[in-house]
Amino acid sequence: MNLLYEDKDILVVEKPAGIPVETSRIGSKDMVSLLRNHLAETVKNPQDGIPYLGMIHRLDQPVQGVMVFAKNQKAAASLSKEIAQNEMKKTYLAVVEGSAKEEEALTDYLLKDGRANTSKKVPKGTKGAKEARLSYECLKILEDPALAALPLSLVRIHLFTGRHHQIRVQMAGAGLPLYGDRKYNPASKGSTLALCAFELTFRHPATGKSMTFSCKPTGEIFGKF
Repeated sequence: MNLLYEDKDILVVEKPAGIPVETSRIGSKDMVSLLRNHLAETVKNPQDGIPYLGMIHRLDQPVQGVMVFAKNQKAAASLSKEIAQNEMKKTYLAVVEGSAKEEEALTDYLLKDGRANTSKKVPKGTKGAKEARLSYECLKILEDPALAALPLSLVRIHLFTGRHHQIRVQMAGAGLPLYGDRKYNPASKGSTLALCAFELTFRHPATGKSMTFSCKPTGEIFGKF
């Protein structure tokens, strides 16, 4: 875990790929547990109890990237309001299989299957379906038969809604499945999901100042670009 910023109201961290944000498995390493341990080390008086930690948003376990957590309820409420009003800007980098357009906006309706932990595109008006919106820009196209039968595209994705597996499902639905996505692109030669939440912009809950944090995607496939 890489701590990018901390003050009395918020924590901004870089979540490594492969670590869940939160898990119910006893003894398993997750971001919430790691951050609570970090905060516990700062407590001078044990009688003060366990420090507050508010989870504002999630990233899928295979996804690396920037996350913000709240250190008090007031900060949590402010940041959650930004999420609800689509004011928090989330930008991703991904490697997809296929030749991506120069730029494209996608609007779909997604239905989550909790038992299978998957989501799928469905017609508008389907019971339980939620609108999902994103746009992307193609940054570079790479042709390497050793990596994939199709060209690979490095894309920058702007996420406007936060649906379950949204990027993975929408990009696959557009004919551009993510490299290494075993759930929605099982034929991929990639062994790890090529998706990074590389930039996050939000207003500080106390000062109102706009803050932007970023990280560099890791993994062999990103290094090819």
